[in-house]
Amino acid sequence: MYGIFGLANIRYKPVMTRKLVDDCFIHDRDRLRHADAMAILKARISRVVECEDVPLAQAHGRILAQAAIAHAPIPAHTNAAVDGYAFSSSDADAAAAAGLPVVGRAAAGHPLVAPPPPHSAVRIFTGAIVPPGHDTVAMQEDCERLENTVDATRVRIPLGLKRGANVRLAGEDVAAGVTLIDAGAYLRPQDVAALASIGCANVTVFKRLRVAVLSSGDEVIQAGRSLGEGQVFDANAPMLAGLVRAAGADVHAIGVAADNAAALEAQLSEAAKAYDVVITTGGASQGEEDHLVRSLDRLGKRHLWQLAIKPGRPMAFGQIGDCVVVGLPGNPVAVFVCFLMYVFPMLRSLGGAPWREPRRWALPAAFEVAKRKTGRREFWRGRLIEANGRVSVEKFARDGSGLISGLRFADGLIDVPEDVIAVRKGDPMQFIPYTEFGILS
Repeated sequence: MYGIFGLANIRYKPVMTRKLVDDCFIHDRDRLRHADAMAILKARISRVVECEDVPLAQAHGRILAQAAIAHAPIPAHTNAAVDGYAFSSSDADAAAAAGLPVVGRAAAGHPLVAPPPPHSAVRIFTGAIVPPGHDTVAMQEDCERLENTVDATRVRIPLGLKRGANVRLAGEDVAAGVTLIDAGAYLRPQDVAALASIGCANVTVFKRLRVAVLSSGDEVIQAGRSLGEGQVFDANAPMLAGLVRAAGADVHAIGVAADNAAALEAQLSEAAKAYDVVITTGGASQGEEDHLVRSLDRLGKRHLWQLAIKPGRPMAFGQIGDCVVVGLPGNPVAVFVCFLMYVFPMLRSLGGAPWREPRRWALPAAFEVAKRKTGRREFWRGRLIEANGRVSVEKFARDGSGLISGLRFADGLIDVPEDVIAVRKGDPMQFIPYTEFGILS
């Protein structure tokens, strides 16, 4: 129970569903277009986690499981927005001429004990309840206090104040009975503040998804070891750790799988038993040392593979039992782009939030591309620039999928549709800022 200011008192018991329907991603094309892949995922992926109660201080970054209802108005009382003097607007002329007697004092948490008499003023401070019969507050620096008058201390208030000036009405922020925050909302710091304003000490949220990250490749080693000939440090796992957390899930790096089908299958099989989602990097293509797709076929079901996108064409989706498996490419840029466009909304949806695609802003291009291959969706790394009061977007000069410097250069992605043949300076481009995925500059 949360009391009169808390969440709805009906206890919520989620109905658990399968993460994937066995036939949900089957398609008859060699390479699926971006929009079709998104539509399939959006239609089929749904929440799989149960609920838990957490203290409000731990609610930031969680997904709300019950709608938050304001059972009383916010603010609960009509109160002063400034330090000054409360009075009735009907006394404005008298207040500006001879002034009004000051008959009491009201501070936040200390309201006036009794209603003031007619034709009087009350010394009032920010947040204090406006006394009955008063409807306006004059700022103290605009008033003239007249001490030692015959009958009492008086205050002269200037003309021109509108009725209701410097007063915050009860319920002007949130009316009683309205839904403050819908179930499925990702709780930001300002949302936590709103929950506190209706008296919530604890909130019911969805449990965090459990996500495992498995890198692959004989050449891949973890940072901290000596780099041998032909080896590379694993940049994908630490990058994915931050991206998964930004999506609101718990992440566990479970190591590097060798280029060995039996070893990979053993690791995948064990991870599928322990986690809701397994994300792999590398080994998702068609080479002799690429074992992910064949292993997934043997252990479970493969539903999506080979998308008409760049970077990230060999990305794969499937399942082992009831565990979602995402096979990302090995190059860091492709991993980053594919995660943002496909995995991020999927994790949010599995974790209880509605499916939400990132917003795009139309901005003029500050670059040119003479000719590009059509028929595939491309996501270029772009950075905002400002000149003469106008914002445009420039493109990172190189398109290599291994160039982490391009990700760091960029403020977001330039979404290039399949039918764009060329880009001229000034052409409107669809820009997706990184902030859409919780990545701050």
